[in-house]
Amino acid sequence: MVGTSHSTPLPTLQLLLRKMKAFAKRRQGRTGQGATGLALFTFAMMAIFIALGIWQLQRRVAKHELIAALTERLAAKPVALPPPAEWNALRADRDEFRRVSFTASYAPLPDAMVYSSGSAVRKDATVPGTWAFLPARLPGGETVVIDAGIVENMMQDRVVQDRAVAKLATGVPVTLTGYLRFPEAPGWLTPAENHDKRLWFSRDHRLMASSLGWGKVAPFYIDLEKPASANGAPRPGPLDVHLRDDHLQYAITWFALAGATLIAFGVWVRGCGKAERSV
Repeated sequence: MVGTSHSTPLPTLQLLLRKMKAFAKRRQGRTGQGATGLALFTFAMMAIFIALGIWQLQRRVAKHELIAALTERLAAKPVALPPPAEWNALRADRDEFRRVSFTASYAPLPDAMVYSSGSAVRKDATVPGTWAFLPARLPGGETVVIDAGIVENMMQDRVVQDRAVAKLATGVPVTLTGYLRFPEAPGWLTPAENHDKRLWFSRDHRLMASSLGWGKVAPFYIDLEKPASANGAPRPGPLDVHLRDDHLQYAITWFALAGATLIAFGVWVRGCGKAERSV
């Protein structure tokens, strides 16, 4: 999402005007070229603000393209899971959120839970909980990791998670329908995993597989849509695109700041002219 804060231009303009006056005063006192220096400063700031506004418009176009692509993929009928020979050719920008349907059986191996503060693609996952990640065996013996759904587990309690997933690993093949998803790399501020609780804070199923002995797994995981378990936990569900799109507001703010900077410079020049005429 956009990291730029969206605030009204007025407080920023007032601060900018004070800095412009101070800058011009320093330049005037040292070289007598305050107006020239302030003009250069003004146009440099305007160029920066305009560039940021254009960047936000470009991000808005890209966001709309992403929303359109995701909406189309999520609405499509499920297709067969790509065969293992094609797995390494799959790409997140082209294949993520593709709906698939296949048969697999949950393996009797330790599960992992991933902390969730909410989801941008699940309307029913708005409060903190944990996602249940489990390995599943395909008929050919390959392993695909399944995000079986959300568990209402605000305290990331391992007992609550164990109770939720206990009935899934029956060894009986089931037909699963879900979405191709790709691993999520941890960020700089992502907490380290808790091995005692088998708790992760990013959806990197490859790290989970390596730590929990799941063996070689597919380069993607499946975000499960259905079926739901008998007790309703973990709770899978359909995905829906509801990404924030504030880029136009941000762009207007940056363009307004560019205009306000020019106006502030004009006010300052006019004030200098009046001061000279009154001498």
